[in-house]
Amino acid sequence: MAGRDSATPVYGIAVAAQLADMNAASLRLLEQKGLLTPARSEGGTRRYSDDDVARLQRVALLRDEGMNIAGIGRVLALEDENEGLRDELEAERAESSELRRREAHRRGKPDPA
Repeated sequence: MAGRDSATPVYGIAVAAQLADMNAASLRLLEQKGLLTPARSEGGTRRYSDDDVARLQRVALLRDEGMNIAGIGRVLALEDENEGLRDELEAERAESSELRRREAHRRGKPDPA
């Protein structure tokens, strides 16, 4: 579906499990262990997004490499933290660039490259 956000929950548990090459029980276990938090419909049915499926595929890869669930949880937590730090850095860089642009404009100088 074109234009859909990768965070939009669209898949039921059976489809998500199939896309991640896992069984539904594994998805429920990962949720129980806090490694995944699918959205819920109004009726309480789990709904998975493309982002959730990508995370499940990452879990499957780590599992296939011999990592236990605790290790997988730690790797995912570090990857999430790293992504958050990258987002913060990008926002700080954009803000700094905007401040430099405003200061140059205020001083009547051309925008810095």
